[in-house]
Amino acid sequence: MSDGTTSGTGVSRRKFLVSSGAIGAAGLAGCTSNGQNNSGGGGDGGDGGDGGSGGPALLTAEGSSTVYPISNKGSSYWNANAPPSDGEYWGSNDEGQVPGWNEIQTDDNLADYFAAKYGFEKTGQRSNPPYNTTVSLSHSGTGCKAVRDELVDIGNSSGPITAELGWSEEKANEEVVDHVVGRDGQPVVVSSDIYDNGVQQLTGEQVRKIYQDEITNWSEVGGPDQEIFVIGRAEGSGTDTAFRLNMLGSADAPMPGVNSRFGQNQQVAEAVSNNDGAIAYMALAFTSETVQPIGIEFEGTLYQPDKDAENTIFDSSYPLNRDLHMYTKITEDTPSGTDKREGAFLNMFLTNFGQIVFVEQNNYIPLPTSDIQSEADKLPEQA
Repeated sequence: MSDGTTSGTGVSRRKFLVSSGAIGAAGLAGCTSNGQNNSGGGGDGGDGGDGGSGGPALLTAEGSSTVYPISNKGSSYWNANAPPSDGEYWGSNDEGQVPGWNEIQTDDNLADYFAAKYGFEKTGQRSNPPYNTTVSLSHSGTGCKAVRDELVDIGNSSGPITAELGWSEEKANEEVVDHVVGRDGQPVVVSSDIYDNGVQQLTGEQVRKIYQDEITNWSEVGGPDQEIFVIGRAEGSGTDTAFRLNMLGSADAPMPGVNSRFGQNQQVAEAVSNNDGAIAYMALAFTSETVQPIGIEFEGTLYQPDKDAENTIFDSSYPLNRDLHMYTKITEDTPSGTDKREGAFLNMFLTNFGQIVFVEQNNYIPLPTSDIQSEADKLPEQA
């Protein structure tokens, strides 16, 4: 494993603060393409081809709106290729570098540093990385299909590709490499009016009954006499797949209680904010003061949306906890499944720097050190 991995104590745990601005820098320069040109399959699998311009090809990614804040913020940082003196990107402050960042000691610009580990030539120029990256926003099913069909280099998914495409584990292992870059303690959220009226926790069984149309009024679970507006994600999204698997026991489990479905987490958050009596499931990065995560009790254990709680939705034991995936394609040109462009970009996330900046700062759950090492072992050998 390269330098910059997490320490044995992992990333610090701090109280969960919901924020409507959770995407932050993820809305910057990363999303500039519709993700429908294949730039990753050419060449001999070493640098992904030259794109016909004498240099490495553009790296493309598409898929999950849950993984999007991680992937697109990473793309924005990569494309900016900022020098170490730029505290906005490298984490400097008046007291020096913030713990976690200072494990990377380099004079290189950001993308130069990670790309050089895989043999790419440094540019030494801001906003001019060794190769550019772009991330398109859709959902997990689309991302999985796009990487399967070699339309993009990386398919982002918040659900396992086996469930998204109906593959067996054996089929998935033959077709793609699964790179886990973080985890999401998938919350159940309610609108602020319901939260303020006392519904700040439910049992897993109550949530199940709401989505299966067996509980239809908030008064049945200690809330106001008000009809429940049940929101779901679009079928084929990783968030929907993961919720059905973990809450209902099957990716195909029916949810007749759903009143309205939305294709992206951003749309779910807006719907919860704008509708009284609402409940939804979504990704942690999109919670806010008007989209309140609630505690969920499973088999006598209450998991709270607070990192300092005894049991929290940030714990690996939380039943709705899920991996966040970036899939790459196994091809004739790239039998290892991950070329060096993809490897350099993915390696950026698999460092203490990457886990803090791209995972934890988006309210997701950083990987423990042992998992970072196992994920790094999937990457191509460094130069």
